[in-house]
Amino acid sequence: MNERDVDFVPGDSQLVSSPEPGMLRQVLAHNPHLMLVRHRLERGWTGALHSHPHHQIVYVVSGQIRFDAGGKSSELRSGDSVVVNGGVEHQAWALADSEILDIFTPSREEYAR
Repeated sequence: MNERDVDFVPGDSQLVSSPEPGMLRQVLAHNPHLMLVRHRLERGWTGALHSHPHHQIVYVVSGQIRFDAGGKSSELRSGDSVVVNGGVEHQAWALADSEILDIFTPSREEYAR
């Protein structure tokens, strides 16, 4: 095992960005194959309907969101999660101030810049 086999990432060492009003993004641990991202959403935030080639898992740490994907809709609360396969259109709304963890595979290069 060499030093590149493991990469410890202290949370307070990662920059927080605001890619759009009502959202804060913090890219956490990642490599070219896998990425963990923290999103903090203000109540009332609405994400754009979009798709991407990356598979995604969304985990709601706190708060409540509405999530539409592949013609299905659900309100997700703390502890809930959803898997979205790559290429599936999806959209989210923050029904309360919320903290979300997103896992992407492969990594989203545009987030890592």
